[in-house]
Amino acid sequence: MTTASDRSNSRTLAMLVGVIVFMGAAAWAAVPFYDWFCRVTGYAGTTMVADGESDVILDELITVRFDANVDRDMGWTFRPVEREMKIRIGETGLAFYEAVNTTDETIIGTASYNVAPPTAGYFFEKIECFCFTEQTLAPGERVEMPLSFFVSPDLVEDRDAGRVRSITLSYTFHRTEPKQQVEARLDTAAAAAVN
Repeated sequence: MTTASDRSNSRTLAMLVGVIVFMGAAAWAAVPFYDWFCRVTGYAGTTMVADGESDVILDELITVRFDANVDRDMGWTFRPVEREMKIRIGETGLAFYEAVNTTDETIIGTASYNVAPPTAGYFFEKIECFCFTEQTLAPGERVEMPLSFFVSPDLVEDRDAGRVRSITLSYTFHRTEPKQQVEARLDTAAAAAVN
């Protein structure tokens, strides 16, 4: 025979599990939503993605500096092949970054990026970039990864970014768990929540 107290406890437990599931879903959705918001608005120095090269090339030069970082537990060295480049505004530039897996295990990495000053992020257009996909390096493997980009001529007309003639593009590589491990962890968490 169940008592009113047992029903109340069961209801409270069900509500707590519901709150935990909701909070987990909200946390999971926050990252892709924030990423989408930054890509659309250029917020926080997030760069844009271009379908092709610029139709307009100005006679004004801009200096693009390249910066590279890795998480402490990454197990890679990562550096720009060329530290800086001067190109005309609107001209397509091609830069390379080098990554070396210094461990004895295969590591998957994902690069996050931003632009300084942040007001220039909206005008930094990437055509192709290693940062668009995960990168997998075998033990001891060394790769050069390309970045094709231009700085939009619209920059010179912008009220906030119009005087910018030096941009720093910064990448940080983070270790990414293989998809199978993530799915296994989620399955284990779901099974634990049911029990």
